[in-house]
Amino acid sequence: MQSESVSNTQSNTLTARAFAPAHITGFFQIHEHEDPMEKGSIGCGIVLDGGVYTTVTTGNDIENTEIFLNGKKVAGDTCRSVIESMTEFPVKVESISDIPTGCGFGASGAGALGTAYALNHALKLEFTTSRLNDIAHLAEVKNRSGLGDVTGQAHGGILIRKTPGAPSIANTDHIPTREKEVCCVVLGELSTSSVLGNPETVENINMAGEEAMKKLIEKPTVESFMSCSREFTINSGLAGDKIMQVIEAAENAGVIASQAMLGNAVFSIPSMTHAPELVDIFSEYGEVLRFRIRAGSIRIV
Repeated sequence: MQSESVSNTQSNTLTARAFAPAHITGFFQIHEHEDPMEKGSIGCGIVLDGGVYTTVTTGNDIENTEIFLNGKKVAGDTCRSVIESMTEFPVKVESISDIPTGCGFGASGAGALGTAYALNHALKLEFTTSRLNDIAHLAEVKNRSGLGDVTGQAHGGILIRKTPGAPSIANTDHIPTREKEVCCVVLGELSTSSVLGNPETVENINMAGEEAMKKLIEKPTVESFMSCSREFTINSGLAGDKIMQVIEAAENAGVIASQAMLGNAVFSIPSMTHAPELVDIFSEYGEVLRFRIRAGSIRIV
């Protein structure tokens, strides 16, 4: 995450801006726990170079906490939880997202992380990155807006989350890779909380997630990740008819595609040879978004 801070002494306002990347989960398994630090998910996902830019402003001119996303005022419950855990002062949060929201790209986690990092910088709270990451995770868990995105976003790359919980305690590993392109097509929004609130759906998710993790650990490669993600999409029962149409169309062209969890979107990590054809296929269903895997501090070139 990158942050910058500006102080305006005339109005006694403090402003800081931070960026947090997007994260697509390929498959996961839910782990409930009374302690929110222990609650979360295991699974595997990819971190992208797109994300959310968040500016926070606090000072005498700010009377009430207000949260804006792409210029529109929103409830922002997850970001609000971050703020409440860090300061008692009112804060204005303005997030600009270059990724779809509510579609499985981890926008909520990115906004929570950006808010935490920017607020820490603006108020000179001197929290460590580990603490800030955990604050964002706890806010996600509290508001049922995510379970594992923050851990992925905090580490970067293609992250395997071997144990659940906050980023500071989760046991993680990476699938090493060169910088690769990720192609996506969004078909609509899907509420994470609505899916996680169905016990039967959760049971199917956990059975499919356990099987996917076993297979990935046996062969931790990019190709295996995509294959396991596709199997999870089918076995979990989360994919609608349109999702499956897109996945099958990609498969007919020799490319493995899968659903972005939890979202109404399809993603793939195509080879350079297949990328142009995949973009043509995806474009028949909606706007095609193209990103690159964000490796974080560890980058294979």
